[in-house]
Amino acid sequence: MTDSPRTLDPWNVDPDTMRWRRGVPGLRRATRRRLPSLIAPSRRPPGRRAVTVVRHVGGALAAWAVTGRRRGGTDSKADLSRRLREAAETLGPTYIKLGQIISSGEGIFPAELVAEFVKCRDQVPPEGFHIVRAVVERDLGAPLESVFSSFDRTPIAAASIAQVHGATLRDGTEVVVKVQRPSVDELVHDDLRVMAWLAPMLVGRIPITALANPPALVEVFAHTIGEELDFRVEADNMLDVARVFAELGQDQFVIPRPHPELVTRRVLVMERIHGFNFDDLDSYDHHGVDTHAVVRAGMIGFMEGALIHGVFHGDLHGGNLYVLPDGRTALLDFGITGRMSEPRRLAFVRLLISGMMNDPMGQLAALRDLGALPEDTDLQVVADDLGILGDPVDPTTMTADELVAELQRVIKALLGYGARMPKELMLFVKNMVFLDGAIARLAPDLDLFAEIAHIAAYFATTHGENLASQVGMNPEDYEFDPDGVRAAFGVDDTVETMTYRDLQARRELIRDRLRARG
Repeated sequence: MTDSPRTLDPWNVDPDTMRWRRGVPGLRRATRRRLPSLIAPSRRPPGRRAVTVVRHVGGALAAWAVTGRRRGGTDSKADLSRRLREAAETLGPTYIKLGQIISSGEGIFPAELVAEFVKCRDQVPPEGFHIVRAVVERDLGAPLESVFSSFDRTPIAAASIAQVHGATLRDGTEVVVKVQRPSVDELVHDDLRVMAWLAPMLVGRIPITALANPPALVEVFAHTIGEELDFRVEADNMLDVARVFAELGQDQFVIPRPHPELVTRRVLVMERIHGFNFDDLDSYDHHGVDTHAVVRAGMIGFMEGALIHGVFHGDLHGGNLYVLPDGRTALLDFGITGRMSEPRRLAFVRLLISGMMNDPMGQLAALRDLGALPEDTDLQVVADDLGILGDPVDPTTMTADELVAELQRVIKALLGYGARMPKELMLFVKNMVFLDGAIARLAPDLDLFAEIAHIAAYFATTHGENLASQVGMNPEDYEFDPDGVRAAFGVDDTVETMTYRDLQARRELIRDRLRARG
């Protein structure tokens, strides 16, 4: 287990002796069994909650149709996104949580929707302290003062499912206490039933849902939020991710330790870690922390957990990361954790290896095995329809009309094949999008081609033989293809370097052309 600089000597974290862990496997199974009935679409509105949701979501859509739709293009989508965000905040925790997931999904969801739902992240009002006290005392079975010598009334942060408070145990140990909002479990399950009923009606009705695929999004969201409602599962996730990093020898990450005894369904007491915000550039300079090293460690550590163990933190964003003065990164909030079955982990290994070797057919096969395409998909037809076997086309050389036509063609083809975004792949892509943004903020002059080559060489040297044997591949056949990486960025082999500033300039050029097209 990785310790912070302020090691908590009174805690002896031995996972095998923690009584609250014994029921976690059963909790995971129960959550999986319950999900199909929650997300099965019904013909009738599921209860009074459906009326409330329809009133707010329908009102947002109606107002947009009357005033915003006529604007057209980006302005129309931005207006609709704002109205949907306001409806989500009014509807409460479940919809705010959905908005928070969408907000970190740039590249998965429409840009206007992402930009608007970012505002959901830090605007959740906290519960009153009397409510927090009642939940803590009921779950721990003791008066607050008998467990804590101090307990901050004002929360450190308040999110949709829970809020966290600073506190001190009776022995003087600094801790953070995560407290679930009362009745949120029942509300979330009611809302999932409503979402499952409403989602099919949105398909094709409004432009902003074309890429999001509402029914598939509800399914992924249900799988994601189901385990987040029991803090014993989250604490177990913390221990598992810490174990993965320990086995990998990754000492650049710090995982706060859950208390050996003070963990229940609605209360999680954990080690308090002191650091600075991941996005605080001034603090990097003040402490002399190398931003490039932090980004590189994040990329490698995150990918190693997924590739080698099939376990990774599933919700990376600036609010879930602290940087310690010594340059290590602390990961917080393990309610959303990616866990791949062995077949899916191996498919994921094949996806990454195929990408590094510029093998499009191998990538398609891996995506199919990950669940992104139906099992009986004719991969050759998909490759031909999408045009992925030909020479790369630089999107910056295309006109606005050509860009729009190509995007519409690809989307239509993918939907026609029954493409979907499995939970594990969505979480991985979402985290990669976050890391992409982290490079923009912390290391904009990093040479992306050189960095990808470095990471590929690291995995080939450290894990190459093991991974190759797992997928039935001869390690000697592996050959990193830099031209394939360039092709993925839409450039040819004449482009030797590309910094993040260069990439951002290309993206902005494409956005400008799409905006001009309307």
